[in-house]
Amino acid sequence: MKVWQVIGRLLRLVAEPVRRNWVFFLFMYVLGVACAWIELHPWEKLYGNVWLELFFDLYVICLLLALLPRKVSKWVRRLLTVFFYVVSLADVYCFVKFGSVLNPSMLMLVGETNARETSEFFASLLSADVVFSKVGWLLLIMLVHILVAIVGHTKWWKTHGRRQDYLARLKQPSRGDSSGNLSTGVLRLASSLVLAALLVWSAVSSWQNKTALWRLMTLDTVGKVEHELTKADCGRQYAPPYRLAFSIRANQLAAQQIGKLVAAADKVVVDSCSYTTPNIVLIIGESFGRHHSQQYGYFMPTTPRQAERERSGLLVKYTDVVAPWNLTSFVFKNVFSMHVVGQEGEWCDYPLFPQLFRKAGYHVTFITNQFLPKAKEAVYDFSGGFFLNNPVLSKSQFDERNEKLHVFDEDLIADYERLKARQGEHNLTIFHLLGQHVNYRVRCPNKKKKFRAEDYEEKRPELTLKQRKILADYDNATLYNDSVVDQIIRRFEDKDAVVIYMPDHGEEVYEGKRGFICRSHTAAIDYDLAHYEFEIPFWVYCSHSFAVSHPELYKQIVQARSRRLMIDALPHMLLYLAGIHSKDYQGAYNVLCDEYDEKRPRVLKNTADYDKLTPPVGK
Repeated sequence: MKVWQVIGRLLRLVAEPVRRNWVFFLFMYVLGVACAWIELHPWEKLYGNVWLELFFDLYVICLLLALLPRKVSKWVRRLLTVFFYVVSLADVYCFVKFGSVLNPSMLMLVGETNARETSEFFASLLSADVVFSKVGWLLLIMLVHILVAIVGHTKWWKTHGRRQDYLARLKQPSRGDSSGNLSTGVLRLASSLVLAALLVWSAVSSWQNKTALWRLMTLDTVGKVEHELTKADCGRQYAPPYRLAFSIRANQLAAQQIGKLVAAADKVVVDSCSYTTPNIVLIIGESFGRHHSQQYGYFMPTTPRQAERERSGLLVKYTDVVAPWNLTSFVFKNVFSMHVVGQEGEWCDYPLFPQLFRKAGYHVTFITNQFLPKAKEAVYDFSGGFFLNNPVLSKSQFDERNEKLHVFDEDLIADYERLKARQGEHNLTIFHLLGQHVNYRVRCPNKKKKFRAEDYEEKRPELTLKQRKILADYDNATLYNDSVVDQIIRRFEDKDAVVIYMPDHGEEVYEGKRGFICRSHTAAIDYDLAHYEFEIPFWVYCSHSFAVSHPELYKQIVQARSRRLMIDALPHMLLYLAGIHSKDYQGAYNVLCDEYDEKRPRVLKNTADYDKLTPPVGK
């Protein structure tokens, strides 16, 4: 056999999987491309490798189908067709209905759906408003596919008869072109050559994303998955089946940690409680580094109300506080768990501090503007909120919760006013704000904006006009946050109460010469990164009644203001303020007491010791 004949035979064999499944290949390709285009938001760009990667994925599927016996292959192909259409329809429907494609939170909500709601969902797919939406394009593709399949079934097989199994053709010697038509043979050979070239090209171009997807899907905790998604080279879930697989995997990992948390909750024991502080309030902000706080020396008056309360002596500012992570979900897990960085086990092996408060007899209220179960939710919110929103864990932690999210944080005050009537004599109230979360421009009502781009021309001349506008937006969000926090304090200043404020982590807004906003998720943490993204404002406000009734405790709060603190240890301080005695409380982690271990390493992201980082030369 001549070399060119061997090459020709190999090329035809390479093309054979597609020829045997050409209808399936064609319509699944059209379906995949249609989903990619339909599900683009106006500000997004199409995934650049979608054309080649989709080709590669479908070729691999067709190859596997070709290796199966014909009768088996036929039914597997039909099942795959139905599966791909159903998943794609669900994906696009979610995009049209909720503005989001399939994600872990949406899948979790589906798990809570009953039979009636499921039947209503499928019925809605055929409603006029859905049929004539973008979902209709997929229904049209499916209809044409069905018609082509019917025609092919009635004519193709009658004309060509039974096809030989692919494995048998691999063993068969080459006989040339059976039709005897030279031009047809040349055309087939040329098309086979093009297909083979596309296969090699698509395999090479898709390799990086495939390895990244494999890495993403094989991580063993939700936190690791979330951190992986912050990387620039994370795996792109460019098609609905990938998003479904990822959502299933994320829910599996969440379920594992929920199981551990439920087991830990069953073991919660409170020995006694003196209810030292009848009203404890924890305000958790968002994306607020202390270098943008007027209280910590920022050149703009961004926190005038907090600064005024500090001057009264009732608001005690702490000067050396850091967050353990620069991701909200990681911080929430560390702050809500009695586990601290450096202890054995994981955060989910320990009880959550609200469970101890409820066990002790405190009425616990959680008012959040971020972590409520919703369909349009990023994986970061899913990762941070799944242990708060799980029905069993939510019931074990909270007596009351708000039911909806708001555009602006001040509306959480109305939620509190509605829920406070149900509170008792001893209360723990947790506010979780959106704070200065990106997009900064929409975090402050227009009528309350004070700072403008021109206000920064003298202090930040190196910034462009656009950058100064963004900086002004951030500082306006900080000023608005100051007003919201002050409104919360006012609800408690006449009670025997302590109010603690801390954001989850810091934020960068063109700090120094770094030239970017938000946060960097690099694995390497240097001094500047720690300074801007992990150093946070932290203070304790004591009402006048509290300061008078508990002079020793007030004194401890004041004396601790310069101590080193990482907020993963906050639950131990909260239990101490409440007078809760439990085996889960450790004095070494309570910043207010004499046993406090101030030398405990403050390890950021489980990698860098904050207190050993040194500033660059010249700073």
